[in-house]
Amino acid sequence: MIATRTAWQIPRYGRPEILTPVTLRMPQPGPTEVLIRIHASGVTRADGMMRKGEPLFARPFLGLRRPRNGLSGTGLSGEVIAVGNDVRRFEPGDMIFGEAGMRFGANASHICLDEEGVLMPKPDDLPHEDAAILCDGVLTSLHYLRTLGQVQSGDRVLILGGAGSLGSAAVQIAADMGAEVTATCSARNASFVASLGAAHVVDYANEEVMKSGAGYDVIFDTLGVVSFSAARPALAKAGRYLCPVLTVGRLPAILLSRVVGRKRALFAAVGLEKPQSLRDMLSEILTKIEQDHIIPVIDRVFPLSDLVEAHAYVEAGHKRGNVVVV
Repeated sequence: MIATRTAWQIPRYGRPEILTPVTLRMPQPGPTEVLIRIHASGVTRADGMMRKGEPLFARPFLGLRRPRNGLSGTGLSGEVIAVGNDVRRFEPGDMIFGEAGMRFGANASHICLDEEGVLMPKPDDLPHEDAAILCDGVLTSLHYLRTLGQVQSGDRVLILGGAGSLGSAAVQIAADMGAEVTATCSARNASFVASLGAAHVVDYANEEVMKSGAGYDVIFDTLGVVSFSAARPALAKAGRYLCPVLTVGRLPAILLSRVVGRKRALFAAVGLEKPQSLRDMLSEILTKIEQDHIIPVIDRVFPLSDLVEAHAYVEAGHKRGNVVVV
């Protein structure tokens, strides 16, 4: 009998309903690859953008009518069940987590990945659900706040979208860095975001946060809800506006701010960083989790068979933290 695995295909760009369950031949690990039985995988806003083919200017790189790989999912956690002849970092039975990166295909029962990619041993006391989401909101927020934002103790940091995947991680990370954190969210999430470490919580529906002269050293727009020109008056003299959502309208501001004035609009494709650099940051994140400085936030857990419903839930924009399929 031929061994098979289950996965979710994106036959063309579109709404969550476009996702299609498929049965595929079980992959065999190459010389430097590991075969992973996936226990949990993330469902992120970025996964939804990939499913929709957004932003449009990225399609020449991703695929004109559908993602070239055609499968859904990036973050994962699971068990190594087979290894290639040249693998040295892992062996069958190891519990590991990480991301599929541009190969995608993490929303599946099994996946083959190179051992030198973004893969890490999973601590025994870290649930698979928590480990599966660390390469999205937590890793991205750490890179943006520390590497791009250069947040220091005492800085005034504004997090736009404090209850989401990136936002819930960013509030904790910035507070752990010693920053004075202000975060926006809906009224129903105010106490939740405050519990994460926000000194000030703003209801985005009823209060203007982009006040001229507010003097924020860093504004981290986790959702891409404001432009740099709108954020600029609220920044300090050498303030940094950070946004992981790259759009055609945002790109000129990023380029122009490098040469005009002291305020900066900054972007980084975290997934394109060197795997070793990302693994080093994940090691730091694991230490912070062990010390209770960061707590992974899970909103809902769906069975893998309900991936369409999980995507629709994320797309509705009301989740707290992260969504996982198991």
